[in-house]
Amino acid sequence: MNTKLTTIFSSLIILVLFLLGAFFYDAMPEQMASHWNANDEVDGYMNRFWGVYMMPLISVFILILFFVLPNIDPLKENILAFRKEFNLFIFVIIIFLAYIWLLTLLWNLGYTSFKMGTAILPALGFLFIFMGYLIRKSKRNWFIGIRTPWTLSSDTVWAEIHRIGGALFMISGFFAILGVFFDTYGLWFTLVPILGSTLFLYIYSYILYQREVK
Repeated sequence: MNTKLTTIFSSLIILVLFLLGAFFYDAMPEQMASHWNANDEVDGYMNRFWGVYMMPLISVFILILFFVLPNIDPLKENILAFRKEFNLFIFVIIIFLAYIWLLTLLWNLGYTSFKMGTAILPALGFLFIFMGYLIRKSKRNWFIGIRTPWTLSSDTVWAEIHRIGGALFMISGFFAILGVFFDTYGLWFTLVPILGSTLFLYIYSYILYQREVK
């Protein structure tokens, strides 16, 4: 997906969020449920304005940020090598945020028969899978990818860690989707694989770099 199309489609989604927010604003409670614990119990609230408009505003900020960062990266030429994939990732992130926002809106409209954690897991899983695809395509840069002191210091270490990391993120995504079928334990199907993968990749990047410099 090129940058122009990404901007147009992402902006249209954000515009729809603002319009839907305005349409349903008066139907929202003064204090909206905004956070759920591991047992799918509401344990956080925010006032109606922020409950309706915070996610669309965050989406605007993220869209701008993702277009600015590649242009100020000292290694921006490397980003151009996977710019199409990165643009698609921006669009996927906007869709993900819109999905979370819609779930929150539905809950506060009184449609509380679903479990928020279970409903989020598939989207989170697909997001991890796409992140795995993206990082496998990425080249060394300062903003996108698995950035450790050692991946940023070596193209070889970067390439190997992102080759392995891409697969691990995809596997973590599949586990997150699988977690839908394990009720209250579903969250662990997300946290354990992704945190374990992150820790492994951090340590392994150090090991690979030490091998390279010796």
